[in-house]
Amino acid sequence: MDYGYTEHSHRHISIVSKRAGEILETLNYPARTIELAKIAGYLHDIGNCVNRVDHAHSGAILAYNILKDMGMPEEERTEIMMAIGNHDEQTGTAVSDISAALILADKSDVHRNRVSNTNLSTFDIHDRVNYAVTDAELKIDSKERKAILCLNIDTKICPVLDYFEIFMDRTMMSKYAAKYLKIWFELVINNTKLL
Repeated sequence: MDYGYTEHSHRHISIVSKRAGEILETLNYPARTIELAKIAGYLHDIGNCVNRVDHAHSGAILAYNILKDMGMPEEERTEIMMAIGNHDEQTGTAVSDISAALILADKSDVHRNRVSNTNLSTFDIHDRVNYAVTDAELKIDSKERKAILCLNIDTKICPVLDYFEIFMDRTMMSKYAAKYLKIWFELVINNTKLL
């Protein structure tokens, strides 16, 4: 699916699923909680098939019903539903460890590979900012209790300030998600710690 400004297809959901699991695994969560975070990551953007607007809520309902039909226990499918329903920065917030991991995983996937538009002359700010990110890595340091998002932004394509113009809400959501997991969120852009 390529709805909205950036790619939301198999590449994105695979990264988010893997990253959500890795976050909780690094923080020593139980294996089943890690698996549920991976499932939530894989299904988190399913609501885009209904509409990009309010996709988190429609996706939560879709995922709940799919998992119910597959026989997943109610408590587990409810956890996944809550995580999916709260992953969007316009309407959500971290409400569980799984939702916090999903938020960190989703909001850290910033990269030029997510730009669907191939015509640089028609780039809007979302295209420009994502395209300018040449490297993005989310590091979880369990010893220091930190989540560190390291980005390299090509400032010939856009200034770092443009990143904050469109990603401030996502950055703050990531900060609060990390806090929910009792870790600190740091943002490093072009080797400079900003948060």
